[in-house]
Amino acid sequence: MKQTYSRALVTGASSGFGEQFARQLSARGTALVLVARRGDRLEKLAAELGTEIEVLPADLTDPAGLAAVEDRLRDAAKPVDLLVNNAGVGTTGPFAEMAAQSETDKVALNVTALMRLTHAALPRMIAARHGGILNVSSIASVNPVPWATTYGATKAFVTSFSENLNREVRRTGVHVTALLPGPSATPLTDEGFDNRLPHLFWQAPEAIVARGLSAVAAGKPVCITSRVLAFATVTGGRMPRALQYVIGDRLIGRG
Repeated sequence: MKQTYSRALVTGASSGFGEQFARQLSARGTALVLVARRGDRLEKLAAELGTEIEVLPADLTDPAGLAAVEDRLRDAAKPVDLLVNNAGVGTTGPFAEMAAQSETDKVALNVTALMRLTHAALPRMIAARHGGILNVSSIASVNPVPWATTYGATKAFVTSFSENLNREVRRTGVHVTALLPGPSATPLTDEGFDNRLPHLFWQAPEAIVARGLSAVAAGKPVCITSRVLAFATVTGGRMPRALQYVIGDRLIGRG
């Protein structure tokens, strides 16, 4: 049975998938808590949406910012019954030449913040026997992505964490889903990924977000966002590893 949600907290809501999550949820009548570093962009987006909106500017790599969002998730006065962990960062290049602090910050945002926000939201959802947590991962979590070493590793954590947690809470009324999009025209792709895969692998952000919202409502532990990607992932384990590396290279524009 599919769930519906009254209030969603969306991280990374100022652009890309996060903005699209906000727009689609608002169109369904869901109240929103919008989280991102850029408060001005959140305010602009909030003015365009029709439902009850809270704007919560926060840098999730900063302890104070992360704590503020955790506190909001624990607030019983206006409970959040859908958490969309969308905030993330991805850059490419030889790992040995990347700044150590930027790689550490990548882990802090893609892994630590996601885990802590999930931990903050989950107890109240379990007590209510209702809720959803949608964690935005990547097809890079299940395919080698040389030149995006830390990014791929963080997304592998997200997929494994989500699938395992969904199994833990499956009888509590709470759904946890990992969303595995492939190439899409978002700021993340524009900034770090010069993708050279054929166009049949690409999807519009609107379609990816709609698939993710449908998947978490239905309680699916993992959602690969297209049939082409699903086929490539299922058959990928039978491919020679060297071929998987070539695909990974093309995914980030090194092939």
